[in-house]
Amino acid sequence: MELRQLEYFVAVADERSFSRGAERVHVVQSAVSTAVAKLERELDIELLDRSRYRIALTSAGAQFLTEARGTLAAARRAKNSVEQFREQLSGSVDLGTLMSSGPLDLPAALGRFHTAYPLVSIRLHQSVAGTAGHLAAVANGSLDLALVAATSAPPQIALRPVAREPLVLLCRPDHRLGSRSQVQVPDLAGETVVRFAAGWGIRRLTDDAFTTTGTDVAAPYEVADYDTAAGLVRNRLGVTLMPATAAGDYPGLRTVPVAPALTWTLALATQAQFPATPAATAMAATLHEACGPFLTAEESSFCGDADS
Repeated sequence: MELRQLEYFVAVADERSFSRGAERVHVVQSAVSTAVAKLERELDIELLDRSRYRIALTSAGAQFLTEARGTLAAARRAKNSVEQFREQLSGSVDLGTLMSSGPLDLPAALGRFHTAYPLVSIRLHQSVAGTAGHLAAVANGSLDLALVAATSAPPQIALRPVAREPLVLLCRPDHRLGSRSQVQVPDLAGETVVRFAAGWGIRRLTDDAFTTTGTDVAAPYEVADYDTAAGLVRNRLGVTLMPATAAGDYPGLRTVPVAPALTWTLALATQAQFPATPAATAMAATLHEACGPFLTAEESSFCGDADS
């Protein structure tokens, strides 16, 4: 059994597709299919159910997936553990990102990191499951760290704030709420509200706000990106709530502050049970350095101590 086989199997299992799994690991599909088939022969058991239109895990495959993830994470930690003894930092960092990093200029931070550590390979990952998907990936070791919209996490994950900003209402200028200087959550009663996918931090925040205030809204649209949400709003199909920075990307629409404020928190999630690799530690330090302007003095100090 080879690590390469495990990597290919995990990619196919995650993507539920041999073609998308091959794209993820940057090899041809035939190589992935061959490696996974060989793995099944070595184990003498079927891991994937290929009888359906969409690839599915067998019961054995689901159990094996958990162990495969753990093995790959342990191998990556072992490999990266010696990087601190090299003259120049190298290795790799798997970083989970969201559709928006709020006021944090993530590309600029990654550019500074690449300049400082040109031998470190950065792999960015987005998840349709949003924050929930990234927290699960950090917990099982398939991500070194991730930007998430959360204020709490399972005990095996450490969270440190990176930025905070309010949610705003995004609507058409001619909408009944478009002329307001601010709105309250109950003002949205009876409105069609475009929601974001389950697992997103913003979805949890807005659902909690509607439940707490007893506000009933219609929610026939569920999307996984801001552009689609804004497009639905532009075409008179509803309104939505999103972080202020993201809403500012749609100048043709009206942004209205929400009071009391609904605060969207961007945090950096890391493993609490295992020490970070040198490369991941350096990446975390770079992101924490960039978080200073968006947090209180106490929070910025906390970010600065994140690596100690």
